[in-house]
Amino acid sequence: MSDDTHGGVTTMRAVVRDAYCSPDALELGVVPRPVAGDDEVLVRVHAAGVDPGVWHVVTGLPYVVRVALGPFRPKVRVPGTDVAGRVEAVGRNVTRFRPGDEVFGTCGGSFGEYACARQERIAPKPVNVTFEQAAAIPTSALTALQGLRDRGGIRAGQRVLITGAGGGVGTFAVQLAKTFGADVTGVCGAGKTDLVRSLGADDAVDHTRRDFADGSRRYDLILDTAGGRPLSHLRRALTPGGTLVLVGGEGGGRWLQGTDRQMRAMALSPFVGQNLRVMLLSPEGREKDLRFLRERVESGEVTPVVAGTYPLGEVPEAIRCMRDVRPGGKIVVTV
Repeated sequence: MSDDTHGGVTTMRAVVRDAYCSPDALELGVVPRPVAGDDEVLVRVHAAGVDPGVWHVVTGLPYVVRVALGPFRPKVRVPGTDVAGRVEAVGRNVTRFRPGDEVFGTCGGSFGEYACARQERIAPKPVNVTFEQAAAIPTSALTALQGLRDRGGIRAGQRVLITGAGGGVGTFAVQLAKTFGADVTGVCGAGKTDLVRSLGADDAVDHTRRDFADGSRRYDLILDTAGGRPLSHLRRALTPGGTLVLVGGEGGGRWLQGTDRQMRAMALSPFVGQNLRVMLLSPEGREKDLRFLRERVESGEVTPVVAGTYPLGEVPEAIRCMRDVRPGGKIVVTV
């Protein structure tokens, strides 16, 4: 391992919890500073993204997620996944980065002053955006990219519908779908239609005033990032051979909390003409995808939308805003 106790500093400030809890119970404390493993990079965190996955990790809900996170208590004390910052130190096997490099990507424990990331899970930060904007990219943009391209098989000329188009994943999905040459309709809440159109959508539907499944138009591909609509409703808006990609799920009880909709989609898909698919973020090729996204951002084809920033000590408020207010774009924590 590398010697990354720079200047003798062995502790750091971080948001911590020792049990699954409400976001309001998260506390700012002092914890041991992580040490980079042989294949890891120690990052001095400047900003960290807040996405719905953070809420699930903190609360341990639905209970099914605890299979991976730890059945009785969380394996990782410091939550947070999306990160943007500068490389502080590198492990002995790391060849792609060196101290001082500006990077972005995913890791464990980004809600702290330092975090360790595997070198294949980060990439050079786009030069034309701030750390806050870069921290908004990783999980949300990777989900949008893999959902459209890998699970959805998007092609130029297709009619594509994106639900939750004003949210963290949706704002990236609208822009990426346009780069693939699709005709894009974004479904969003009241007050976000101007934002969705500004991102390049050919049409923006306020779901409180208009039903996208009213039969007036059908779509070749639907990326459902909103997570609460019945399968039957989404399928009415699909062409007979169209593809539906489900990203996450909301509602339901504490055990499944919407994931049962994904299970039903997988069970139904072999028996219908439409392709019903579930989005699971793949770790394979993540660095390649991050570099692809970096190129799109630097070219100006994709712009991260930051809805607001919160300091490290206000992570509970940041999660509450993301969960309850649902602003246009992504919430980011600054460190």
